[in-house]
Amino acid sequence: MTTVALPVNSPAPALRWWAFAPLRNPLLAAALALAAWLAGRWLNLPPRVEVLGFAVSILLGGWFWARESLEALLSEGAIDIGFLMIAATIGSALLGLWDEAAALVVLFGVAEGVEEYTQATTRNAVRALMNLVPQTAAVIEQGVERVLPASGLVPGMRFRVRPGERFPTDGRIVEGATSVNQAPVTGESMPVPRAPGDEVFAGSINGDGAVIVEATRAFADNSIARIIHLVEQAQEQKGRAQQWIDRFGRRYTPMVLAVALGMCVVAWLVGAPMDFWTQKAIVLLVASAPCALVISTPIAMAAGIRSASRHGILIKGGVHLEHLARITGAAFDKTGTLTMGAPRVVAFEAFGGAEDTALAIAASLEGQSRHPLALAVVEAAAQRGIRPFPVTDFNAMNGSGIAGSIDGMRWYVASAGWFAERAELASEVTAAVARERRAGHTVSLLGSDSGVQALIAMADTPRAEARDAIDQLRRMNLRLVMLSGDNAVTASALAASVGIEDARGDLKPEDKVSAIEALQRESGPMLMVGDGVNDAPALAAATCGIAMGAAGSDAAIEAADVALLSEDLRRVALAIRISRHAMQVSRQNIVLSIAVLVAMIPSALAGWIGITTAVLVHEAAELLAVLNGLRAGQLRAETAIDSAQANL
Repeated sequence: MTTVALPVNSPAPALRWWAFAPLRNPLLAAALALAAWLAGRWLNLPPRVEVLGFAVSILLGGWFWARESLEALLSEGAIDIGFLMIAATIGSALLGLWDEAAALVVLFGVAEGVEEYTQATTRNAVRALMNLVPQTAAVIEQGVERVLPASGLVPGMRFRVRPGERFPTDGRIVEGATSVNQAPVTGESMPVPRAPGDEVFAGSINGDGAVIVEATRAFADNSIARIIHLVEQAQEQKGRAQQWIDRFGRRYTPMVLAVALGMCVVAWLVGAPMDFWTQKAIVLLVASAPCALVISTPIAMAAGIRSASRHGILIKGGVHLEHLARITGAAFDKTGTLTMGAPRVVAFEAFGGAEDTALAIAASLEGQSRHPLALAVVEAAAQRGIRPFPVTDFNAMNGSGIAGSIDGMRWYVASAGWFAERAELASEVTAAVARERRAGHTVSLLGSDSGVQALIAMADTPRAEARDAIDQLRRMNLRLVMLSGDNAVTASALAASVGIEDARGDLKPEDKVSAIEALQRESGPMLMVGDGVNDAPALAAATCGIAMGAAGSDAAIEAADVALLSEDLRRVALAIRISRHAMQVSRQNIVLSIAVLVAMIPSALAGWIGITTAVLVHEAAELLAVLNGLRAGQLRAETAIDSAQANL
């Protein structure tokens, strides 16, 4: 097979602070202002040289944030905090306080630059996920393998992935078998087996087998690209706290400007010293600027959303992160959520004959059907290494069961009721059927014209981590409920096996919505966890809806407020922890910011502080809010499920 290599572009370098103008320029302005001040004090240069140095530092340090504030005023009519700083800077310059004006601009510019740099590095870190996807693909066309840019992959194209390589886009294996580390996409810590027909995701790491994959998504639309898009969208959505801060700022900033202007007007009217009162008004403008308050919530929200995405949890905006932090209870769908979503044989009992022989007969008959229950019996036999017998004259019995002949004998797999209509069941058979039904299992019997030979009990088994996940949520003091469309007996048995006491069965989709609404009236905000498609009405009705296993499903991602890319239920508890931690950090920032304002405004009015002191205090509070906000993306090690995401 011929191999042709083509060059590709290397990944973009990491963002450096000296290449980030909104932060670099204020730092240069700070150096220039310091040099001008030193020149005026130590070198005895003419005052105009010092003023020139301060003026240039003001232009350099305020270029980005002042321009943004003026654009907001002209385009939206919004007077923001930056406008307060512009007014204070101009006033200081008019009073000849060039050093104060430069200090204000530089310190405010550095704080704004640090905030923007933090947000930019967060966005850059999310976009860096694309570095997990190889830039080339070994594409197979007409039997020839060529290494081409992965950006050219479209659905239907086939490519080879060798052991240790990453998958360039989403696809379906058509040849070969392997194990795949899906941690970059789903957060699952253990590799999963993959064989022909199984899906694989971009960025996942191939294990020990070479496979040929058929692309199901274009490179630009692969799982990693969609995660990046969803996380960036989420960071743009504001929660209630941020919306309140925005409303506060729109009213508060004009009010402060009006008070400061009023002080100057009153001083002029009564003939008071204008320099004194103008300077006091400028100090008030600076002291009243709610810099830290404005960034208190966005930083914490962005850090929390990013942290969640690294664990395969997509929180679709700050409002949903807030809702998740407030929940007092959680409701779970059963099939495909608490369970594996496919029936398995949980008990097989032969009456008076060899069990393996009876299972071979049952699997032989069921092998002629594609019903999920039939597939479960075939799988159970295969796991024991049992080979089926040839079957003739196979037929389905109008929904009651199936029948077929093996070596001339007629055999049936049907319900207990079907057998009971034809002959009285033996007491041991009746007792076994009753026992399995009490356990919530689906029961079929294997028999011939001479009587029942074996019992087959099947159930949709709980996920391996379900009990642990429920225990984690119980320790959070949440009310736990299971809502299922399955019969009440089966629902109760499954719920009990995972530790949920309140189980409700026989529910149609509209019944689940009614149940969620009733639970919210009784217990407060509720979380609903489901598959994101069948449970879409209930997910929408809940305070917060979580869709599981959404990595390959656009419908699941669209249906819920939060999407788990893997099917690990323990990530529900992790999502709640992340959201609560982010909201706690956000509240800390808000309290700090308001405390600073409460202390600074009276101090400015009383004349206890000057412009430089006010600027220093505010910018220190702003930097502290940024650093504290970043803590929202950091949880103690024991709160994480595994360390598989470390490679992100």
